[in-house]
Amino acid sequence: MEALGSLIAKADQRGFIRGFKIEGRGEIENQVSHLLFADGTLLFCEDDVEQLNFWKWIIMCFELVLEFKINLQKNEVIPIGETVDVNRASFLFGGRVGKLPTSYLGLSLGALNKHCGVWDSIEERFKRKLVVWKKHYLSKGGRLVLLKSTLSNFPIYFMSLFVILRKVRIRLERI
Repeated sequence: MEALGSLIAKADQRGFIRGFKIEGRGEIENQVSHLLFADGTLLFCEDDVEQLNFWKWIIMCFELVLEFKINLQKNEVIPIGETVDVNRASFLFGGRVGKLPTSYLGLSLGALNKHCGVWDSIEERFKRKLVVWKKHYLSKGGRLVLLKSTLSNFPIYFMSLFVILRKVRIRLERI
């Protein structure tokens, strides 16, 4: 993934691609063109045919140089704001057209974080884990240890992004 990150950074520095701008601390403005994860990548670009073609070239170069095939069938093009031809982007990258809100890595993207429904996936994971543990007839002490060590890690990333709602906290504590 470092190689892909380097290719994208070079294209970004040379002005071939543009992401979206976010305000940093003070007067500093940052531009985000991509987010790399262990098992996925998010690419951001303007609704511009030239930029879409540059993104396609970056992906093709990455595949050729590293002999690494990207599964384009898993792609999803999600338009944000006004887009002229989202189907062109979908065709170019081979995937489907999606819409917000959607889910990525178990997190809801584009949903209002102050809505209780955003936390449903976290609550569902809690319940699934507890069912498995209860089948193993763990003692109450054993369950407490597992709860503290494992279940507490589920919402950590989610809570690092969003403030947990009081209603949701109470629901999770009752499980």
